[in-house]
Amino acid sequence: MSTPYPRDLVGYGGNPPHPRWPGEARIAVNFVINYEEGSEYNAHDDGFSEATLTESGSTNYGVKGRDLAAEGLFEYGSRVGFWRVLRLFKERGLPLTVFGCALALERNPAVAAAIREAGFDVCSHGWRWIKHYELPEDEERKHIQMAVESMKKTVGARPMGWYCRYGPSVNTRRLLVEEGGFLYDSDAYNDELPYWVRVNERPHLVVPYSLTANDSKFGSGGLFTADDYFTFVKDGFDLLYREGQTQPKMMSLGLHLRLIGHPSRAAGLERALDYIGHHKGVWFTRRIDIAKHWVATHPAPAR
Repeated sequence: MSTPYPRDLVGYGGNPPHPRWPGEARIAVNFVINYEEGSEYNAHDDGFSEATLTESGSTNYGVKGRDLAAEGLFEYGSRVGFWRVLRLFKERGLPLTVFGCALALERNPAVAAAIREAGFDVCSHGWRWIKHYELPEDEERKHIQMAVESMKKTVGARPMGWYCRYGPSVNTRRLLVEEGGFLYDSDAYNDELPYWVRVNERPHLVVPYSLTANDSKFGSGGLFTADDYFTFVKDGFDLLYREGQTQPKMMSLGLHLRLIGHPSRAAGLERALDYIGHHKGVWFTRRIDIAKHWVATHPAPAR
């Protein structure tokens, strides 16, 4: 008897389901703000300051304890970047999703209020922007519960989705199903359509995310200019749009305010929004709406 393999390398194969997006759209486009500033590893909570996905890359130049430069690089995202990106989407009347860290939203009530007023959906990005795969199971369970309770207060509703920093632990999905209030999680990078899994004999929806057309490449040196970003997003969109004549998919585009919020990069985002917006048959949407559509249109299969 062979040992069960814990990965699905097949997925939909060459026969993905037709998603039947609203309005017969050829593509579902979901932009995501990763709101993390104030919840990252920092000297107040952890004894050191983090500079990941900032102008300094992932290094802190050997600073011990509190690194004021690193902290300032993060603070730009909440003080300036958020408001610039918010303006770009509001001027165009476009929806988006916020991957929000609960503690970060607590520490900036003005941002939480703006998210509520804009009608963006908030998918929980954890209690803090830390590595869940390093948390003991009981501590991770507590973090999930704290995130849910916190967001009820800051954004006025519990989160219906979940997305860890980078990757989940081996326990995360089971703990989400155990908590009972989540419609989906996005802790997967393995597809361009939602899909169902079973966790402890219960169906659970996965709405995959992507690190590909993601502004994180500015922080790692893969993108340098606004044209780099625009061209990369445009090429991916164009191919998916062509494929969407027969096999529509979804496109997830992640944004980090301490990166894309700077003027020289926001210009590329502006071009991308306008380029995509000039096409017919595009469903600009929130992540929660993708999940709800999938539940209604492609309900969980019977066991």
